[in-house]
Amino acid sequence: MLNPIPPLRQRGFTLVELMVAVVIVGILGAVAYPSYIQHVVKSNRAAAQAHLLDLAQREQQYLADNRSYAASVSALNLTTPDAVSSKYSILIEVQDGPPPSFTITATPLTNGPQASDGALTINNAGTKSPASKW
Repeated sequence: MLNPIPPLRQRGFTLVELMVAVVIVGILGAVAYPSYIQHVVKSNRAAAQAHLLDLAQREQQYLADNRSYAASVSALNLTTPDAVSSKYSILIEVQDGPPPSFTITATPLTNGPQASDGALTINNAGTKSPASKW
């Protein structure tokens, strides 16, 4: 008896298997991407909050040294980190009083990923707003 030729073994994936894998990856991506964007926004907000707290602390030291608050970030000998300055604009508003006071505001840039997040503020009394973002 002659040995019949063994059938060729198929290797690789069929088009249907490949399309099923693509659909699964697409569904996972559609679920994961919004969560990722939300995480990035929270991370950027945390960087801005840390910078605002640092500015408020420097303002208190500036008041002790000069009997008034500084009206700019540069007067506090502090630079805004690139991670914050690329997403927020920082504004310090000072009132001479009596008693003197300040409000520091981080406003998201309109064309950035933080645009829908809203502004963050802190004042000389340590009041942070909006409270839901802190």
